[in-house]
Amino acid sequence: MQKLLNISVLCLLLWSCGKSDPPAPTEDVNVVPTVPELVYPSNNLLCINNVLDFQWNASSDGNGDVITYLIEISKDNQFTEITHMVTGSKTTQNITLERGFAYYWKVKATDSKNASSDYSTTFNLYTQNEAISNHLPFAPEVVKPLMNATENEGTTTLEWTGSDTDGDPLVFNIYFGTDNPPETLISENQNVTSINVTTVAATDYFWKVVVKDDKGGQTIGQIWNFRTN
Repeated sequence: MQKLLNISVLCLLLWSCGKSDPPAPTEDVNVVPTVPELVYPSNNLLCINNVLDFQWNASSDGNGDVITYLIEISKDNQFTEITHMVTGSKTTQNITLERGFAYYWKVKATDSKNASSDYSTTFNLYTQNEAISNHLPFAPEVVKPLMNATENEGTTTLEWTGSDTDGDPLVFNIYFGTDNPPETLISENQNVTSINVTTVAATDYFWKVVVKDDKGGQTIGQIWNFRTN
């Protein structure tokens, strides 16, 4: 009997020593706000007034944190020089722009714990100038290859988009080569938004698109680049 009692006590001690402490509670993970969706001015809009109420849909936050918004406006689609940068908690901002210019705008959301969403898509607009009968086309936007992409050697398709607030027909001049900036004109006044080019291995390539309307207006796009394997 004594022997059985000793064995029971020993088992109890071993079980007690083998117990692990419960895991420490983890802190709540902060959820990034959703990306805002732009509403007004709509994309490619010709604005008669230059004082505009910029509007977007509210972002949601899984933690219920307070959200603020940053709106950025620029005269170029790469936002190298930002003309307006405004932060606030509302989903609308009243902003005065100069007349007779193309503008590009985007918004991002940030919660009270400093977690930020990605920027929204970028919308274009043009502010009407009474002295101007024709508005320049918007700057071309790259579709593929994306900036700094890596492509296989052989044939690469260059693709972009173009738009004009007047709805004018557009044509494109394409420059392509290994020089930066590219100086070789490989296609002139084409009306489609893609072209195939021949490439060789392990080479950096640069390209740009100039968009022109039928009233003499033209806009020079930025320089894009890619590399081949």
